[in-house]
Amino acid sequence: MTDFLSKTQILDADDEQIEIVEVPEWGGKLRVKGLDGVQGDRYTKSMVKGKGKKASVNLENMTAKLCALCIVDEKGKRLFNNMEIAELSGKSAAALKRVFKVASRLSGLDEEEQEDILKNSESNQTNDFGES
Repeated sequence: MTDFLSKTQILDADDEQIEIVEVPEWGGKLRVKGLDGVQGDRYTKSMVKGKGKKASVNLENMTAKLCALCIVDEKGKRLFNNMEIAELSGKSAAALKRVFKVASRLSGLDEEEQEDILKNSESNQTNDFGES
């Protein structure tokens, strides 16, 4: 029979995850760190505009936003701040998606949950050409 964790064991656990990701488009490798609970909630909240029945999904810079939150230096500090997200979004989509996949996995962001967000937003979004 397995013992149950105590509050102290949970709070003292070193559950930070960092993974090295090769990004050939950028000519090297980088560190990707999973989000903690507060950061994960803020990221999810940042994808919602409005409240209640007027709420809609905001997918603008979704990939770059998560990458900016999770790309870190050797001390675990973010390389990109919030003001640099738009600039980062101008980089290679293939590179950003590679980093995004790792960041999502390390942060416990469920692919099915993300797909549901995207499906729910499709009826409310137009593409860059003004088409539904």
